[in-house]
Amino acid sequence: MPHIVVQFAVKPPIPSSALAWSRAEFEAQLRAKQRYYHINHPFHRRMNAGELPRGAVQGWVANRYYYQTSIPVKDAAVMANCRDREARRLWVQRIIDHDGLAGEEGGIEAWLRLGEAVGLTRAELEDERHVLPGVRFAVDAYVNFARGATFEEAACSSLTEMFAPEIHQRRLDNWPAAYPWIDAKGYEYFRKRLAEARRDVEHGLAVTLAHFETRAQQEYALAILQFKLNVLWTMLDAMWLAYVADMPPFHGCDA
Repeated sequence: MPHIVVQFAVKPPIPSSALAWSRAEFEAQLRAKQRYYHINHPFHRRMNAGELPRGAVQGWVANRYYYQTSIPVKDAAVMANCRDREARRLWVQRIIDHDGLAGEEGGIEAWLRLGEAVGLTRAELEDERHVLPGVRFAVDAYVNFARGATFEEAACSSLTEMFAPEIHQRRLDNWPAAYPWIDAKGYEYFRKRLAEARRDVEHGLAVTLAHFETRAQQEYALAILQFKLNVLWTMLDAMWLAYVADMPPFHGCDA
């Protein structure tokens, strides 16, 4: 399916006379955004509690596959805007984590195995037949944000990874009992990301804390992080409508 460019821009910082937060205070402000993380979305709460039917879980896996395959594309765009060789050396690991190296499994392959574990075929994941328009729009907005952002802005947007280890651990803890029909071999992606996400956060957080120094810049960084949180939340809004409210795209248009 052809990709339509979605332009998105976070408003640039407005000069402020407020004093800048210390690094510790700024980091605390960034971490406080966790309340908007998609782990708190009703769809994810139901999923984690074992309250979603098989079709909804399969829909989530299929739609998240589009996100997974878009992440290395996003990270390539981030690197294209980075003039710092050492930063690129660190950032390229994110692409390798998802795409894998020759003879090694990456995150995308692990997600395909998750798809098989929930009863989907590789073909239906790879041809994107289940991807909802709202999910595609949100993910494409994030990729295109990264294309137009500075390296530091894009690094800041990646900081939703601060909250990711908890979400992966909850799946590992809860899903085997909640969804006994899922083949346990499908859980490798979540295990892999526990360590990878923590490593990524260390780099992204260091870049963000060093670059956004004035109060206006720090508030701008919070807006960037909120944008990424909005992307993840909007994806689940689309899935809630389709799989919980039984209102898939264009519901009732043929009636």
